[in-house]
Amino acid sequence: MFVLAALVCLAVSAAVAGLFMLLVPNRVYQRLQSIENPAAADWGATVAQAVGPFARVLAPTGPWEDSPLRLRFINAGIRRGDARLIYFGLKAVLPVVFAFGTWLLLRAFTSMEGITALMNLMIAALIGCYLPNLALWLRLRDRKREIFENFPDAADLMLVCVEAGLGLDAALTRIADEMGMKSRALAEELHLTNLEMRAGASRAQSLRNLALRCGIEEIGTFATMLTQSEKFGTSVGDSLRVFSEDLRHKRQVRAEEHAAKVPTKMLIPLALFIFPAIIMVVLGPAMIVIIRTIGPILSAR
Repeated sequence: MFVLAALVCLAVSAAVAGLFMLLVPNRVYQRLQSIENPAAADWGATVAQAVGPFARVLAPTGPWEDSPLRLRFINAGIRRGDARLIYFGLKAVLPVVFAFGTWLLLRAFTSMEGITALMNLMIAALIGCYLPNLALWLRLRDRKREIFENFPDAADLMLVCVEAGLGLDAALTRIADEMGMKSRALAEELHLTNLEMRAGASRAQSLRNLALRCGIEEIGTFATMLTQSEKFGTSVGDSLRVFSEDLRHKRQVRAEEHAAKVPTKMLIPLALFIFPAIIMVVLGPAMIVIIRTIGPILSAR
């Protein structure tokens, strides 16, 4: 019986795997399709067309260029022109979708009615409304963390390039090429800075734009330091050396802060899951012996 069940399980698993490999295209095919038809690979344009008409319900009427939300998009690495439509369209559509799905689940599996059902629908609608905010916040946090953790290495590499005789513009180009293997976000921002300087923007303005796009205080300090070094004629190498040491110290302090928070974060899992299991393992045999000893005495009385 066990052999038959195992064979059936293997057959079903093989059938599901075969259907998956047959229906889902591999990465090579997806890459070829994106090269042949770039518009088909742009799923964001499809989403924007689907939810764009609903974005007018919640989209603000003020100037978008000076909006703090646009700056958050840029800090998160979202530079699409239709990102505003996708964001506000999802905020308008997802509450309705979540509320309707919750209503179907309540009708199918429960007999909940009245105020309780209405509260569940409202909670589902709120979750759907704030889900784009959560997604944007998570992407913004991860991107800032990636840039902050890799920027000290970029500063060290710039120090090496400057001391080797490269100019500041050539050093930025070299760093953008080298950091692409470790931090794609930082490499993209440095590459955009190089493009701005090649297009005719001043170095100070390009560095300020870099700090604005990243949204990190340390990069703003870096831009100010390079601008002042160029303005007052001080040594860029010495300034970069002091700045790199300060960045490494901040990264070490941040790592120590996260390490100090670990015992506090582990307290809840220890109290809820590990300690009860240890108590059961330690006291379980003793409790069994006590029950077996006292049980007959109590039953005899």
